[in-house]
Amino acid sequence: MSQALTGHNRPQQVIDAVTAANAGLSTADRQAKFAKMALSPYAFFRGTNHLYWDDVWHDWRFALFGGWPETQTWLQGDAHAYNFGAYGHHDDQVRYGMDDFDDALVADYQYDLWRLAISVVLDARENLELSPKAIGKALKKLLNGYYDTLIEHSDGTPVEAVTLETAKGPLKPFLRKVADKQSRAKMLAKWTEVDEHQGRRFTKRPGKLANLPADKASQLTRLIEQSYQQTLKHPVKEADADHFKVKDTARRLDAGTGSLGLERFYVLIEGGKDHEHDDVILDVKEQTAPEAVSFMNPAEKRAWQRAFINEGIRHAAAFHAIAEHPDRYLGWLEMNGKVFSVRERSPFKKDVPTHKLSGAKSYRQLARQWGEILAREHLRGASALNQGDPSGFAKAVCQRLSSREDSFVNVVTTLAFTYADCATQDYQVFIEHFLATDTP
Repeated sequence: MSQALTGHNRPQQVIDAVTAANAGLSTADRQAKFAKMALSPYAFFRGTNHLYWDDVWHDWRFALFGGWPETQTWLQGDAHAYNFGAYGHHDDQVRYGMDDFDDALVADYQYDLWRLAISVVLDARENLELSPKAIGKALKKLLNGYYDTLIEHSDGTPVEAVTLETAKGPLKPFLRKVADKQSRAKMLAKWTEVDEHQGRRFTKRPGKLANLPADKASQLTRLIEQSYQQTLKHPVKEADADHFKVKDTARRLDAGTGSLGLERFYVLIEGGKDHEHDDVILDVKEQTAPEAVSFMNPAEKRAWQRAFINEGIRHAAAFHAIAEHPDRYLGWLEMNGKVFSVRERSPFKKDVPTHKLSGAKSYRQLARQWGEILAREHLRGASALNQGDPSGFAKAVCQRLSSREDSFVNVVTTLAFTYADCATQDYQVFIEHFLATDTP
């Protein structure tokens, strides 16, 4: 038989999905993104969140341990090991958790947990070369950490952020190093310079920053100094008339993997006036609908659009709902028909270098903490959706898992390993098709 009778052609599905997802990018942006995705199966997985959601949106397994309205919460939407990291904002306290909510949406908790578990398999293979047995133990720690945290807080007990004081295991020395080596002064020294006549300006960083045309710089300046401030949930209390005065603007280049090609800017504002290093860098990033939205049915899409007039509002709502310590500069603006989130660039932005961990034991400790942090974020998300009460979500999930913990671990572990194998095969298709030719 010379012709297939069905459309079951995974290589072609991967090629079509990657082509469609990146069709709007310029040739240069597409080549830069594909170069990042080509680094490893894990990098490819990070750059194809759309493929993950296409694969799992109607997966029957979510009904085994969830699938109820009560087991839905705000999801991070692109949960993977390197979307955890150190962060900190205006109070200059270092924290650790998830700090990227570009793909956040409301859906069943398992979609986050599955993606995170898959990323653990890919990351452990790539960065520590752990055995399947060792990876399986790490996944069990991850899932137990998630479940135990839900049990602990099922009565509505408040959840707290991971800080330098509360960090355990490999996170303790990591956060100590971040606190010692990172600071607002060092961040400003990296991205800005002080001109004798013009004051602090963005420095020249080829490949990272580029000048904006005068008309666009003027437009962005006007929006930051005026309409953007109306989107802040809480006014900056100590702000004087010059707090949001724009000192300089720049285009941000080559940032991220999945989001590469979206418009992004850095804006330097006055901030305070008491110290040399109290200027603030705002990260202005184009927001598009989360990948999962394209797989919703028409009724779900209409409900989504009623709930969120634009993606800047959705991003801010998700950030305030999920984040352990929301950024006080979090807001949004509209420019030239596009919607942008606005937030402060953290002076402490740093990922745990998993390839430097001492071995399987340290990785297991970290994996458990990832599970705990994800559970706390889901609890906060449920609290935002349920008038401050996350207990309904916690109890619903715990009810589905009670006395079935081993089965839950087995199902998610099997899914994580097999999907990681699939992602590795998809990566080879990507390399052979897109990197062997000049045009997709």
